[in-house]
Amino acid sequence: MSMGREIRLIEEDRGGWSAIDEETGVASCGETREEALEMLDEAVALHTREAGEPVTDEDLEEWGLDPDSVPDEVSVPEAPWFDEAEEQA
Repeated sequence: MSMGREIRLIEEDRGGWSAIDEETGVASCGETREEALEMLDEAVALHTREAGEPVTDEDLEEWGLDPDSVPDEVSVPEAPWFDEAEEQA
């Protein structure tokens, strides 16, 4: 059964592929189309919390990050290559 997801694939000038889930705005990349799509599936599952575990303050400290410096809200990262892909489409 289809979930009705719209996914855009972009062949990059420097090689490799980008895959973008239009509904969530989540993007991923890979050396092949198949790899880009597999990575996108994983990224979307993490984004929608269908996979993975929440990051705790202890996790952040273990990774050398100050928990007070990490925002609690999900935000869109600055990704200049994503803007470039939008312009090329």
